[in-house]
Amino acid sequence: MPQSNSWGFPRWGGYGKDSEAVTVQLCEWEGCTEKGDCPAPKFRDSKERYWFCQEHAGEYNRSWNYFSGMTEEEAKKAAEKEEAYARNFRDGNTWQFADISLTKEERERRTALKVLDLDEHASQAEIKESFRTLAKQHHPDTNPGDEAAEERFKSVCAAYEILKT
Repeated sequence: MPQSNSWGFPRWGGYGKDSEAVTVQLCEWEGCTEKGDCPAPKFRDSKERYWFCQEHAGEYNRSWNYFSGMTEEEAKKAAEKEEAYARNFRDGNTWQFADISLTKEERERRTALKVLDLDEHASQAEIKESFRTLAKQHHPDTNPGDEAAEERFKSVCAAYEILKT
């Protein structure tokens, strides 16, 4: 096999002289000659795809109806199935603690309320009462040598510091 002139560094023969042509998928929209790099479904629940340019993919997707060809009952069942899937995704363990609409202070307040076993609408009197009860229960003098109780006492104190203002 003959060696190419384009080996090593610097490349004496220039780039691309020994390479094959690159195949480009064209947009499948009739009459379009743009690059087709945006997939769009051909049929409901099918892995087959059309390949459109961005403009034609948007146009196709705006008029595409997932429920076309279904009876009203089938469409209702499919919509319920999709809603159940979305609900399971929203309520899954991954997303249950993520609330990006909250500020850092609001998240800290919610965490502190959980440590003190209180709900979000707890009054200052309830916060103080819960703190005193838990502090007495987990105080290191009440539980000598119990490291878990000591850690719980520290977290109760930190939670109260956040909530007392």
